[in-house]
Amino acid sequence: MNPILKVHRACKCFQQGNHRVEVLEHLSMQANAGEKLAILGPSGCGKSTLLSLLAGLDKPDVGTVELEGKNLAKLSEDERSRLRSEKIGIVFQQYHLMRNLTAIENVGLPMEILGLADYAERARMALKEVGLSHRVAHFPSEMSGGECQRVAIARALVTRPSLVLADEPSGNLDQKTGDEVMDLLFNLCTEHRLTLVLVTHNRELAKRCDRALLLKDGALTKLGK
Repeated sequence: MNPILKVHRACKCFQQGNHRVEVLEHLSMQANAGEKLAILGPSGCGKSTLLSLLAGLDKPDVGTVELEGKNLAKLSEDERSRLRSEKIGIVFQQYHLMRNLTAIENVGLPMEILGLADYAERARMALKEVGLSHRVAHFPSEMSGGECQRVAIARALVTRPSLVLADEPSGNLDQKTGDEVMDLLFNLCTEHRLTLVLVTHNRELAKRCDRALLLKDGALTKLGK
């Protein structure tokens, strides 16, 4: 099986004063179509840096990140932006919804940017999938945290991306609501055969994935269930 996501010996460092901090060191990983992959690690280990590389928001200093055979670092900024809109869905811990847009407008935004004429209808269907048909005209301030995260999931999945990146998606929610949101995310990724890379510190969530990797000292190692 050919992986849709491949990272080969990626390195990323940052300068802190006179010190050079190596965050990722010759890191390699891959994910296949429809696979659910968990990445665990303590705060400050580089999980957010890795997600930025996978999303094409940043480039590795050394090494490559490829999505469906395309080296993200070799694409222009416009090409990377287009690829993110079409091929990558991101679910953040903080939702990152546009406060001045309704639920349907938030979900439809990625497709509107792509110039898809039927974006409103597809956004409506995506909100139905996450159980929010009754909230299409509501603003984020009028919804609960769980509802906001459901909108964020609908927005991330509405284009049927090849890759879904989820950064502690239940981290801001209570246990019950968080479990419901994660059930929804897992079920939709399974139903639509989307590849999911889940960054979490929750080992119970990691056990629900096909594989789990531990990020430590700038590298990934296999984590048993």
